[in-house]
Amino acid sequence: MTEAKANVLSQNPDVLRIGNASGFYGDRFSAVREMLEGGELDVLTGDYLAELTMLILGRDRMKNPDAGYAKTFLRQMEDALGLALERGVKIVANAGGLNPVGLADKLREVAAKLGLSAAIAHVEGDDLLPRASELGFAGALTANAYLGGFGIAACLRAGADVVVTGRVTDASLVVGSAVAHFGWQPADHDRLAGAVAAGHVIECGAQATGGNYAFFTEIADLRHPGFPIAELHADGSSVITKHPGTGGAVSVGTVTAQLLYEITGHRYANPDVTTRLDTVTLTQDGPDRVGISGVVGEAPPPQLKVALNKLGGFRNQVEFVLTGLSIESKADLAKEQLLAGLTDTPESIEWTLVRTDQPDADTEETASALLRCVVRDQNADVIGRAFTGAAVELALFGYPGFHVTAPPGAASPYGVYTAAYVDAAEVTHAAVLPDGERVVVAHPDQTLVLKTAPDPVLPQRLPAEETHLAPLGLVFGARSGDKGGDANVGVWARSDEAWRWLAHELTVERFKALLPETADLAVTRHAFPNLRAVNFVVEGVLGAGVASQARFDPQAKGLGEWLRARNVELPVSLLKGSER
Repeated sequence: MTEAKANVLSQNPDVLRIGNASGFYGDRFSAVREMLEGGELDVLTGDYLAELTMLILGRDRMKNPDAGYAKTFLRQMEDALGLALERGVKIVANAGGLNPVGLADKLREVAAKLGLSAAIAHVEGDDLLPRASELGFAGALTANAYLGGFGIAACLRAGADVVVTGRVTDASLVVGSAVAHFGWQPADHDRLAGAVAAGHVIECGAQATGGNYAFFTEIADLRHPGFPIAELHADGSSVITKHPGTGGAVSVGTVTAQLLYEITGHRYANPDVTTRLDTVTLTQDGPDRVGISGVVGEAPPPQLKVALNKLGGFRNQVEFVLTGLSIESKADLAKEQLLAGLTDTPESIEWTLVRTDQPDADTEETASALLRCVVRDQNADVIGRAFTGAAVELALFGYPGFHVTAPPGAASPYGVYTAAYVDAAEVTHAAVLPDGERVVVAHPDQTLVLKTAPDPVLPQRLPAEETHLAPLGLVFGARSGDKGGDANVGVWARSDEAWRWLAHELTVERFKALLPETADLAVTRHAFPNLRAVNFVVEGVLGAGVASQARFDPQAKGLGEWLRARNVELPVSLLKGSER
């Protein structure tokens, strides 16, 4: 790779101002224009890819080989590419999905139609599907390695106005932009780690500015929150902020929540660097300004993570509404009758009785419970019309008050997500520059096998005092999410005294007792004293991942809020401190 050049993206060599306008495929369409019009930016990123998105794009590509990219991004560029060029803002997005070259070609067509002169580049090499059998991924619908940011940097240094990628890590959009601007090298681990931390905070859009925030009632205006901005510095430190006058808020709490989102332990592996999240220090630097500093980086692992999606079969479901008395007996009857009416037994039948009913209820809805039946099979016919018929035919000889929320429809395909790993040398990371030159990006020379970090030193326990039984969430925040079939729940304290309680009292054993669905699963706890937080990784709670819809909350988004709603014996002094 050619020698890095610095200071190509901003008039200010010391600061690079990077905004993000998308956290997922389907995020606020107007955010791109809002970010471009709202204030000063050097780079605008967009994250469109998630585990489920790759499956959706894979199914798109099955129908049309020319598809496989985020169409929303193309429409956003039709609306705002001219504005970005006028303001000198570079666009960096992973919207290329499974077809970055196809999206780059479409963008050139859009620019030509608009009469714009735009230098467009793309990054490729993540798609391993053509070599799936060779690499041990036979049967995969999609197989994409997570790439780092140096391909993006090469495109930007070559003068690209727009860079689109396939499956890079979410943080790589920020890392690549910072590498291009500051001229960082692969061995600049601390600087790269600081960019990963900043990228991780802004990658999910408004989740950094008050969205999905545990203490949301403290946010003044969440009707239309602004999207986040990271002001990167040459030493890798950053400030997280947002455009002035926009809704939402940026605080140590909102940034902490996002740092804890969808992580595992202290070491956060990326293709360019392993970031030590246990070294992150946050400071409130003013209204809607949070500084990130002190981040330590280590060499990245020698292997790259690969996101695999396969078609798992077909799925269907029905929800019976059970009202009034004898709920469990009505559920038993519904089960017996439905099973008796099936001509073929599905490969998988899951029953869930959701007891939303209340005694002596004053509305019919609050007097009712739901009995959910989910069926799966490799043969769509087994759980299609036959299953629908068996459920609907119960209408006049089922339990008293029989009805369903909606008749079952046709069987729908579902996917199975798994993570795999390949040696980095197996992947050709390439930057295709605006002039069409294809530059192969070298993988880092220094690597370090990922290991569990040593346990941190915890603070002293709080002295014994009077306690009251109260919801955990009166004092502590939480955010949860998914990684394949696993879930993570980050819990943080907002004072040193609350951290002293949290560090010792919310153990794995207590966590399992509070969330009985996790009792028989492997749960690991990691403590982050700098963030006054603990993070729990729950293995297998989501089955084969979000696409398989194995759980009521398939992405574990509400798992942390369930934990906060559970009652525990909390010290009176902490409860008084929570009164705001």
